Amino acid sequence: MVLKTFNVDEDTYKEFSALCKSHGMSMSKQVQMFMESVISEEPEASQEYLKKLDNIRKGKFVHVSDFSERYE
Repeated sequence: MVLKTFNVDEDTYKEFSALCKSHGMSMSKQVQMFMESVISEEPEASQEYLKKLDNIRKGKFVHVSDFSERYE
């Protein structure tokens, strides 16, 4: 196991951390699974992970049509 440091927007980190906690997921494991899916030749997600992603996608999100207008 290797310990690495990444720069992540604080709000994004807090929201993702809360999301992982509320769904009983390990944040580092989610990041690792994402990285593995990006580098694998034939990305294949497990059914368990796909179910968790579906739950995340059903979350409450703010619709933004134009980021430059919203975050000036």
